[in-house]
Amino acid sequence: MQTPLEIFEEYRSAVDFKASLGKRGMYEQNRINERFFIGDQWYGAKCGNDRPLVRHNVIKRIGDYKMSQILSSPLSVTFSAEGVPDLGERSIRRIFKDGGFSSENRTEEINAVMEALSDYYGVTAERVNLTVLYEKALRNAYITGTGVIYTYWNGNIKTGLYADKARKVPITGDIACEVLNIENVFFGDPYISDVQSQPYIIISSCRETDEVIREARRAGADGITLNAINDASSDGKITVLTKLYKEYNADGGYTIKSVKVVENAVVRPEFDTGLTLYPLAVFSWEKRGGLIYGESEITYLIPNQIAINRMITAKVWAAMTTGMPMMVINGDTVPDGITNEPGQIIKVYGSNEDVAGAVKYIAPPDFAANFDSSVEALINNTLTQSGANEVALGDSRADNAAALSQMRNAAVMPLQIIKNRFYSFAEELSRIWADFWLACYGQREIKLKYGGETRYIPFDAERYRGLIINAEIKVGAGTVYSERECVNTLLTLYEKGIIDRAQFLKRLPDGIVPDKNGLLADDSKEENSDERI
Repeated sequence: MQTPLEIFEEYRSAVDFKASLGKRGMYEQNRINERFFIGDQWYGAKCGNDRPLVRHNVIKRIGDYKMSQILSSPLSVTFSAEGVPDLGERSIRRIFKDGGFSSENRTEEINAVMEALSDYYGVTAERVNLTVLYEKALRNAYITGTGVIYTYWNGNIKTGLYADKARKVPITGDIACEVLNIENVFFGDPYISDVQSQPYIIISSCRETDEVIREARRAGADGITLNAINDASSDGKITVLTKLYKEYNADGGYTIKSVKVVENAVVRPEFDTGLTLYPLAVFSWEKRGGLIYGESEITYLIPNQIAINRMITAKVWAAMTTGMPMMVINGDTVPDGITNEPGQIIKVYGSNEDVAGAVKYIAPPDFAANFDSSVEALINNTLTQSGANEVALGDSRADNAAALSQMRNAAVMPLQIIKNRFYSFAEELSRIWADFWLACYGQREIKLKYGGETRYIPFDAERYRGLIINAEIKVGAGTVYSERECVNTLLTLYEKGIIDRAQFLKRLPDGIVPDKNGLLADDSKEENSDERI
């Protein structure tokens, strides 16, 4: 068992390693990338505030385009058990009847459970707002190079379920998710790119001292420990480290254990999570050679962004100088001075020659003839080299929707490599969820939504705890014209008599037809009326 001081030494060593990455270190580079992404691109330039400092934020446009492309396709998950044949058909309705099992076939039972968990994934994704989590993780990955989603067990979540038929013993606790900044995640061996192969992982957080004391009290801490936590705090805040590590058994197997500490005290003593996977899914925007920490595209776009901003700013300044040029005034003949007010009357003393030479404009130097084209070329080249050309961004035109769709599909092909990494990230997250379901759920009912119905089926985690669960991500259509193509396909099937009116209406995308359910109900009434006749 490590002491809190030993864990903090590991933490400080990991901080020093991050600070040594790249030219500026991870922490400073990430701060710079964040400022450039949000548009604070003249920070520290010391250019004053007398003239406008123009921003043409190509970095954000590239990032928003790529993130939207990655998230444009809906994802679903199919679970399967390693070593168990897939029967290839839905077995839930046949297996689960009247609140229990109706089959003694173990293979069929496991297939039904995997189907149930595949549907339950969607229910859990909706509860934890997975779409928003993906957006935050992707934004972090684009800016810092690495996005992290951390899954943990929250014992305070109310499920609405009960352990007894009298509904007096509520079942509480479920998984929760949080997007972590990579600055707060430290891997035991940063040269191992696989998260599950890490010897340990440390998560740092700055929390309210009172909250930490309450958690320590719930974990059974004595008065000495509570006083030590309070003494270590600063301004009501304290740094808490959560360490996750593997403890191996005699047979070579292992479980994930955890301990939570501050620098001079243990907040929660080590405990067995029951998990077989580290509960962190990590997505790298660009892979670094031999490192688990990813690389941000912004780092290498910043020089182009600075050049674009300077060139456009110079162009604006030149236009302002041409429209309001500087004046030279003869102070002997114009003693009262002048302003830029239009129609101003200037008093001039002296002869006609003195009047002619009283005020003179200084003509600014002309810009090079190709200056405007140079700015445009730099912007277009930056977008094109980043894979965000005019076709991908929707700035080009095509004769018809099919042609535009083909052009856009060709333009986004280079992004497929990043998409594949994101899909692997999503698969890893789904395997972590399945690990939690088997380790922490015990006996409870799980909520399913399929076939337009909401059902609850019994789930006994102990029966499936030894299974090795695989996850496969299914990627849905996500093109700009996917809804139109879907409607056209349904119309073709309906016109050929392959599907009827009800099947056609049920499969129309939401929002295409107002009051779709009302039309289905009317159609059902008509069918019943025809049957009576």
